[in-house]
Amino acid sequence: MEYQVELDSFRGPLDLLLYLVKHDEVDICDIPIARIADQFLQYLGLLQMIDVDWAGEFLVMAATLTEIKSRMVLPRADEEADEESDPRLELVRQLVEYKRFKDAAALLEEQAEKQLARLPRQPVETPAPPGLDQQPLRRVELWDLVSAFGRLMRETAGLQPKQIIMDDTPQQVFEERILQRLRLSERLTFGELFEPPHTRGRLLGIFLAILELMRARSIVGEQPHPFGDIWISLPPPEPLTPVTP
Repeated sequence: MEYQVELDSFRGPLDLLLYLVKHDEVDICDIPIARIADQFLQYLGLLQMIDVDWAGEFLVMAATLTEIKSRMVLPRADEEADEESDPRLELVRQLVEYKRFKDAAALLEEQAEKQLARLPRQPVETPAPPGLDQQPLRRVELWDLVSAFGRLMRETAGLQPKQIIMDDTPQQVFEERILQRLRLSERLTFGELFEPPHTRGRLLGIFLAILELMRARSIVGEQPHPFGDIWISLPPPEPLTPVTP
């Protein structure tokens, strides 16, 4: 079967590259090309599994990283060994420019959310889930979900049947099941949303349903700490606007 889902939340290869640089805690102007290229190729394998046609622009970036990686190991003449001859330079310029616009967009989004929260009446505070009183949460990035999905695929590889099993479950069914479970359980870990049987088609269907629900802001994801468990829950209810007589 084919899952027809818009993946607008995948913002392109520069977004993934910036994510890898940030999570490796390296200087954006001194990218360790060999390590970043290997990690990029691992993510590319997952993206091709989701949608081969759509992953085309990521293949171009993978080829660029591979070319830069090969050029950096080739000997260069002394007169060429200056900063301008660094094969990473053009990529770094693009990445810095992309980061500047992304940070500006995030700032505008934060200001818009603050403006929407300016109401005369404050919403009723809901108690935090047990055990999370002292634990700060951070917003989950798209690539955190892709990484978690990759780990899940590796962990369940031995459980998947050898024969190909077709799954014609509509995408909306997976989405409704996820919402229904969250209405009953309040919050679940990312892995708990993937109910057996762990066939490849079913895993992909549930993962794409999670992406679609997050894109529509029907669910939210948070992490207590980097690389920890991802918790999925329904968004908090919007505060009621007081009715003026």
